[in-house]
Amino acid sequence: MKFALTEEQDALRDMARRFLADHSGSEQVRAAMETELGWIPDVWSRLAQELGWTALTIPEEHGGFGFTATDLVPLMEEMGRSLLCAPFFSSICLGANALMVAGSAAQQARHLPGIAAGETLATLALTEPGGSWDPTAVSAWCRRGGGDWVLGGHKRLVPDAHAADLFVIVAREEGTSGDAGLHLFAVSADAAGLTRRSLGSMDRTRRLGEVRLDDVRVSAEDELLAEGLGAGSALRRVLDLAGAALAAEQVGGAEACLDLAVDYAKVREQFGRPIGSFQAIKHKCADMLLQVESARSAAWYAGWVAGRGDWEELAAASATAQAYCSDAYFHCAAESIQIHGGIGFTWEHDAHLYYRRAKSSESLLGDASHHRARFALPRG
Repeated sequence: MKFALTEEQDALRDMARRFLADHSGSEQVRAAMETELGWIPDVWSRLAQELGWTALTIPEEHGGFGFTATDLVPLMEEMGRSLLCAPFFSSICLGANALMVAGSAAQQARHLPGIAAGETLATLALTEPGGSWDPTAVSAWCRRGGGDWVLGGHKRLVPDAHAADLFVIVAREEGTSGDAGLHLFAVSADAAGLTRRSLGSMDRTRRLGEVRLDDVRVSAEDELLAEGLGAGSALRRVLDLAGAALAAEQVGGAEACLDLAVDYAKVREQFGRPIGSFQAIKHKCADMLLQVESARSAAWYAGWVAGRGDWEELAAASATAQAYCSDAYFHCAAESIQIHGGIGFTWEHDAHLYYRRAKSSESLLGDASHHRARFALPRG
């Protein structure tokens, strides 16, 4: 069996690489990091409206192109390679996927066209002060209030919470535990009682925030019922889809670290010759290459399974990809800094930006230990 990109996926990757080379180079990334928003609105508008990236996996009936999660793999690789500062992962891989997995036809028709156009930013509010991405760890509460729902609690580490227009919030009925009593709600950012703010973090290329819910009243029509699944199972599907996308992004970042290291090793001289001629540096670069290619195999397989909609196999493939790719990215980022020596530790060099993204991505959907434990659990 051979896994390779189709002609269309190859064309998407090449187009993405050209666009990002012009709009997500080192200078643009550093400029975006310093803004209050965390990205450049003009770049976001162009990738959404001119290139249609935000519409890629949205169904055609809701203003999208109807492509599969597999088609997202080369795009996510290029975003990771360029450290793109944009709310793509939060809005498409988390928010839109939550609506497509758990939302009704009416809810999808209401929210997905805006997300596809890049006009509505959505995100998933799951994690809490404990930092767990396990749905069973949710303690934010919900209770019936007349014909509506009332929500309360505190969400943290929510991707792009500071700028989201729509939150998919996970809460549980009081007195329940595990998957029992979990509910999903599509809540507007301007709902009374909902406040949010950006959090400081080591990686300013991807913003995280917190959301506080103080007796937020939500219409019963805004509950995502996840019919036939249950909220817990629906959430796991969303996280597995997001995990496959994140793994592909990590591969792109790891490969960029390898390229930076190899290019530097060719020109940096010590004792009258390039440091790349020294055996110790050769071994480091060879090991990085092995990590990158192994990670790519895991990420591409997870993306392929995600495109097929084989949910049981995706749970294993996504967990494997996230565990391996997060380790590989961090390893390559750290080795790249070592090969660069003192300059790699400086603010002026891009090596440390990849190191920060690798470290933050390592725990974004749960760390490698979390995913290895998931893979070890019986399935079925």
